[in-house]
This record gives sequence, C-alpha cells and structure tokens, in this order.
Amino acid sequence: MSPAKTSTCLAFAALMILLSACATSQGHRPEDKRRAIIDMQQETLDALYKVRPQARTQIASAPGYAVFSNANVNVIFASFGGGYGVVQCAGDQGRTYMKMGELGLGLGMGIKDFRAVFVFHDRATLQRFVDSGWEFGGHADAAAKASDMGAAVGGEALLDNITVYQLTEAGLALQATVKGTKYWKDDALNAVP
Repeated sequence: MSPAKTSTCLAFAALMILLSACATSQGHRPEDKRRAIIDMQQETLDALYKVRPQARTQIASAPGYAVFSNANVNVIFASFGGGYGVVQCAGDQGRTYMKMGELGLGLGMGIKDFRAVFVFHDRATLQRFVDSGWEFGGHADAAAKASDMGAAVGGEALLDNITVYQLTEAGLALQATVKGTKYWKDDALNAVP
C-alpha cells in the first residue's frame, strides 16, 4: 500500500474512533444508553408515521428495521458524521445496538442532525447489514430546521432491498458529497447484563 493510502486509511480509522466516542447515546451505564436508544427509536417512528403513515404497515410486515440518530458536519470539501441506533427484528425477536460513522468528500457547508429508518425487506439483507453494515454512495440534499422552526424533510429511497427514510431533526446544511458510512455492532451495549 502506498504511503498516501496508508495515511488516508489511518486518518479514516482515527476519525471513526473519534466519532464513535462523540456520537454516543445519553447516560453512562449500558442500561441507560440502551433506554435512551429505545426512546429515540420510538420518537423517530412516531415522527415518521406522521409524515409517512404508510410506513407503519411497511414496518409491521417487514422482517426487521433499524433506527439511527446521526449528527453530520460539512466543512467545504469534507463531511464527517457519527451516530448510534438499533436494529429491531420483527415480532420482538431481538435487538442489536449499533454505532455508525461516516466520512465524505464533496462540496458542503453546515451541520445536520437527522434520524434514519431502514426497513429491511428480507431476513438475509437484515443479517448482512448487522454483520457487515457498509454503505457507500452519493448524497445530495438541502436541509433547514432549527428547533421547532422550519420543516422536517422526510426523504425516502430504496437501496439493496432496504427502504430508507430520513427525517431531519435540526440543523442547517447544504451538501453534495460522496460518503462512506460504516455501521457496526456496539459490543458494550449488546453484552448480556
């Protein structure tokens, strides 16, 4: 591997560690963090059902879904983000707590706090997401919301047998980036108490 590629990989790894430390759920004890994630999950689903009522039926009939909270910062040519969430199997067959981090290149300015809901259309796709969790693709959007002012944007996309809904929670951002996003299991929160 060339020195430039090695430096890039090391920088990406350092950023992922930094983001995973910054992008944690509330609380200090694992049970507090799990409770905060479950609360965020329910609040996000309630908000989604208000803007996309048909999502309730879609989620109820799916083998599982995931809900993530993500904070994203865009500074001229770079985009950084991190967050946390949970994958919920259908019929309350179990939860997998996860973290996420992202790094992107492209034009952008601003900060965006958003929630994402992934609806898995088959069990194999759900399992692949939990086990490897990579996503890569282009991203372009404009979002504006501050506190209770502005309008939440509810985007929807179908990718690799997953329907993805995005709800802007707060922030102001204008971006057109190519991002690499990594989702991984949160070993501390998935440990049996």
